[in-house]
Amino acid sequence: MDSINKQQPEENHEDLQGSEAVKKLKILVDKAQSCFFCTRIIGGEQFSTRPMSVQKVDDKGDLLFLSAADSYKNKHIQADPNVQLLFQGSPHSDFMTLYGHASISRDKAQIKELWNPILKTWFTEGENDPRITVIRVSPRDGYYWDTKHGQIVAFAKTLIGAAIGKTLDDSIEGKLKV
Repeated sequence: MDSINKQQPEENHEDLQGSEAVKKLKILVDKAQSCFFCTRIIGGEQFSTRPMSVQKVDDKGDLLFLSAADSYKNKHIQADPNVQLLFQGSPHSDFMTLYGHASISRDKAQIKELWNPILKTWFTEGENDPRITVIRVSPRDGYYWDTKHGQIVAFAKTLIGAAIGKTLDDSIEGKLKV
């Protein structure tokens, strides 16, 4: 029996590197806006996961978050900077996983740039709260699952494929090397 990938009439795998990988990463992060941020991913212990909002993706593909200095996530990063980020932009597409190296800073200019008034929920003293840190995740590699032509075309192809008994999946997937 052939795999689903061999049944498809279209190519559904494309690895991306450099600026193309950063472009795809930015698109998928923008669709998801938040991710599951996983720490303690190496070492055999149970890893820790929490939802986090991405504040910015820079031109190199680094992801920036604001976090409390006394949080478990910051403590985990200080002990082991290896992290995994899991994104889901919609129920049926726009998925991505990134593995990377996290670093923590207290760069006031960057905090000011990333500040959003809703963050006062966690940082009650505002953008000058002494607990605020910036976490920068520099992706080493990742993997994405997306649609080639958008969700409407993907849904139409799925319906047609089901009607005629042929795999017409509009998906595309591949490695990301930033």
